[in-house]
Amino acid sequence: MLEEGNPMPYHYQIKQLLKKEIFAGHYEAKIPSERELMERFSVSRTTIREAVNHLVQEGILKKVHGKGTFVTQSKTIEEWLHTLHSLTDTVKKMGLTPGSELLEIKKIDERPKIFNKKINDSQMMIKRLRTANGNPIAIERHYVGVELGEQLKKYNLDEVTIYDVMENELEVDMHEAEQSISCKRVEDEDAIPLEIEKGTNVLIVERIIRNPKGEVIEFYTSAVKPGMYEFRIKMNR
Repeated sequence: MLEEGNPMPYHYQIKQLLKKEIFAGHYEAKIPSERELMERFSVSRTTIREAVNHLVQEGILKKVHGKGTFVTQSKTIEEWLHTLHSLTDTVKKMGLTPGSELLEIKKIDERPKIFNKKINDSQMMIKRLRTANGNPIAIERHYVGVELGEQLKKYNLDEVTIYDVMENELEVDMHEAEQSISCKRVEDEDAIPLEIEKGTNVLIVERIIRNPKGEVIEFYTSAVKPGMYEFRIKMNR
C-alpha cells in the first residue's frame, strides 16, 4: 500500500508498485481498470492516470481505446549461453533500450572471490547498475588489471559498452570465457538500486575471460534481479 510518510508523490509510488507487480508476473495481459486502481489505492483518477501514463511512456504498458491498458513488453531478458556477448547486446536484441549507471570505480586490494578462488593481484573494480527501458536488471562488477582499468576510466561508462571499448578501442583479445550461474542472497548494498528487499535471492553470474594465451583479462560478477532474466542453452545428444 501507499506510504503517507514517503516523500515520493502517490503517482510515483503507484507506478513503482505496478511495475514491480508487472515484472513479477501478476498481470499476464491486462492491468486492472482505472476505477479498480482508484479503489485499491484510495486516490483520484488523475493520480492513477499519471502513474499509468508514466508506464506507457516507458513502454511497459499500452493503452487500447475502448478495451483497457495492457502489458506490452516481455518480462524477462533472454540470453543464450553458447556465445560471449554483452548485456547491452542482449537487451537490444529483445527490442528494449539498454542503460547503465556507474555506481563505483576504484582500485581494490581485498581480493574478491570468483569461482571460490581469490583474485591474486590488485584490480580495478567497475560497478554498474544495468537497466532495460529504465527498469533495473542487474548490478555488474568488472574486475580488470589496474592498467586496463585506468584506460577504461577515460570513457563515459554510463554510455559505452565495456566489451566494445576493450575489443575495438583498446585491442583486447577476448578469446574465451568460463561462466557459472548460482542463486544467492543479494548483498545489502545492491538491493536498493535493484529495487528489491534485502535478503532476496538473486541469480549470481560469475565469469572469467581469457586471451588466446590463457591469461585472465577480466573477472566478472553480476547480481540479476529475480524475474528479469532467463539463461538458455541449446544442446544436441
